[in-house]
Amino acid sequence: MLSKKTRYALMALTKLSREYGKGAILISDIAKAESIPQRFLENILLELKNVGLLGSKLGKNGGYFLLKSPEEISLADVIRYFEGTIALVYCVSEKAYQPCEFCKNEETCKLKSVFKTIRDNTFNVLQETSIADITQS
Repeated sequence: MLSKKTRYALMALTKLSREYGKGAILISDIAKAESIPQRFLENILLELKNVGLLGSKLGKNGGYFLLKSPEEISLADVIRYFEGTIALVYCVSEKAYQPCEFCKNEETCKLKSVFKTIRDNTFNVLQETSIADITQS
């Protein structure tokens, strides 16, 4: 399950995608349009800025804006950043691997191969889907 933080990040990115190229958007405008608590959103936007997805501008016309085009931001990038892994179990995770505590031999574990297939298919869909693909006008 995706955390609220990840879902809010995706919602904020879709709002910024709809406004791409039009200048900076105020945090309060994003929060109101997407029904996201503003204090929570402030931290999320700062994190997205720190990983290089957003830029910010101070002043009267200030706010946040996308540094990359919406087509260049994949759902996989955002989800991996906030969730840490796409895998459902750690023994198949590429970013957060941990040995399986349940099976005796990971190399012959049939369950592991199923979860690896799920991970790979999920990753492929998320990697091929951009913020532009989920943005509604």
